Amino acid sequence: MATAEKATLVLGGAALGVVSFAAYQKFTQKPVAVRPAVVPVNRPPPPPPTTLGPAVSNMEKAKTILPFGFPGPVNDIVYRSAYVTSYNRRDRNPNWVAEHLTAASLKRGDDVDRQKSTFREDDQIPAQFQAKLNDYFRSGFDRGHMVPAADVKNSQVSMNETFFLTNIAPQVGEGFNRDYWAHLEHFCRQLTTKFSDVYVFTGPLYLPHQEADGKFYVKYQMIGNPPNVAVPTHFYKVILTHHQGKYSVGAFVLPNQPIPDQTPLTAFQVPLNAVERGAGLTFFDRMDKHALPNLCHETECKLVIRKFDNAQKNIQKLPSN
Repeated sequence: MATAEKATLVLGGAALGVVSFAAYQKFTQKPVAVRPAVVPVNRPPPPPPTTLGPAVSNMEKAKTILPFGFPGPVNDIVYRSAYVTSYNRRDRNPNWVAEHLTAASLKRGDDVDRQKSTFREDDQIPAQFQAKLNDYFRSGFDRGHMVPAADVKNSQVSMNETFFLTNIAPQVGEGFNRDYWAHLEHFCRQLTTKFSDVYVFTGPLYLPHQEADGKFYVKYQMIGNPPNVAVPTHFYKVILTHHQGKYSVGAFVLPNQPIPDQTPLTAFQVPLNAVERGAGLTFFDRMDKHALPNLCHETECKLVIRKFDNAQKNIQKLPSN
């Protein structure tokens, strides 16, 4: 079933996000041009380079162009005990957060409790580029985990580290972060019952949307005072599984909006290169990723709907005053 056709399964507002992404995919697909055979041409030798002084390499020349420092951009890589994150200083959100799940890593440690953890600003990021707790205050958005706390129940230290804002992005609460997104996180954990290793990359996307004039626009809300933190239009999860020498991959893009529980997960499955184009990232470049089997052909990509109890939902809500 094509992505655009799958979008018809999505009820309510979720259809908008998927159809928009499908249209964007189609718009960005380019035909492969047939190149004519190369005919050797005898060209005169190039003239000697014009020099204004001693010949220097481009790198040496750059030192004279940038004598007072390189302005960036810089993507901070932060290493934690259970995950690695690449942080975007402009958007104040992660570019990606990577984790490695196994059946052993998901076992609960002694006296590990989510209620002992608190959201924290990350001092590994320069102060002027940090996401701040106040940015989320009365914003209407949840502080959504990229690596969920439930993935690191084996250590209180590791669980606490998932509450750094370098692992967080603004997410719609009801219908998404506390519901469909949470079901997807549980799906990733359940994969460890079938596969020895589950590698998960999670991050935000800011995708174009086609409007009434037929043109594509990238529009997203900003939160904070001043408004520094970008609200992603979508989120992705890229999942690589391994068992007995065999790998498989699945990529999913979900709109940052309420999604009905009955929506099939496969409605949000996209080719891996669609996520790469949208995020500007390259996944698994040390393997032949184009030959990897489809994860949803190796296992059933179906969510188990597990409603959080009210107490758990209240933990994720922001204070109203």
